[in-house]
Amino acid sequence: MRLVVFDLDGTLIDSVAVIVETVTAAFGAAGEAVPTEAAIRSISGITLRDAMGILAPGVDGERLEAIIDSYRREYGARAGVGREPLFKGALDTLERLRHHPATTLAVATGKGHGGATALLTAHGIAGWFNSLETPTHNRGKPDPQMLETAMEKAGAGKGETVMVGDTVHDMRMAKAAGVAAIGVAWGYHEVVELRQAGADIVVDDFAGLEAAIDRLLGK
Repeated sequence: MRLVVFDLDGTLIDSVAVIVETVTAAFGAAGEAVPTEAAIRSISGITLRDAMGILAPGVDGERLEAIIDSYRREYGARAGVGREPLFKGALDTLERLRHHPATTLAVATGKGHGGATALLTAHGIAGWFNSLETPTHNRGKPDPQMLETAMEKAGAGKGETVMVGDTVHDMRMAKAAGVAAIGVAWGYHEVVELRQAGADIVVDDFAGLEAAIDRLLGK
C-alpha cells in the first residue's frame, strides 16, 4: 500500500493572502507591532499558540492570549472557500490518487480539527481522506505524532508513507517519523529551505507530484 499525507495551507489550499491579512489585522487589533510578511510566512504549519509566540516574542501570557483571541476573530471573518481556494491541479490530482487501488490519503495540518474539517467539507473533499490529523488531538509539527497516528490508522509502514508539504515543518516532521518527504514549491517556504530541511524531492506543480510519489513509494 501507499499512504500519501498532505498538509493543507500552502500545499492543497491557497491561503497565503488570508493568513498574512489575518495576522496583520490581529496584531493591529491587539495593539502589537505587526510582523513582516516574511515572518508570517515562516510560521505556517505550526500550532497557533506556537506561531503567535514566535511572532510576538517576549509578551506575557495574558498578552499572548489576547493576540490568539484576536487572530481567531479576524480569521473567522475571512475564512472560507472563496478566500481559501484549492491550488490549480490539486482537485484532479487528489481525484486520481484516491482511486489508485493501492493508495490511501490522509491530512496532517497545523489547523485545528474544527477549522480543517469545515474547510475540507466546504471543498467537498472531506470524505476523500482516511484520517485528518491536527494539533487538536496530536502534538504539533515538527513532532512526528500526526504522521505516526495517520500511519497507525491506515495500517501503513514507514517505507509506505510520504508526507507532501510546503514548509520546513512538514519536512522535519517527515524526517522525524522516518518517512519520505516531498516539498512543493508553491507554498510558504522557499525551495532551498525545503531541501535543507530534508525534502527528498521538490515538485514545481501538481503535474509532477504523482511521478514523485511513484519514485519514492513505487507504482
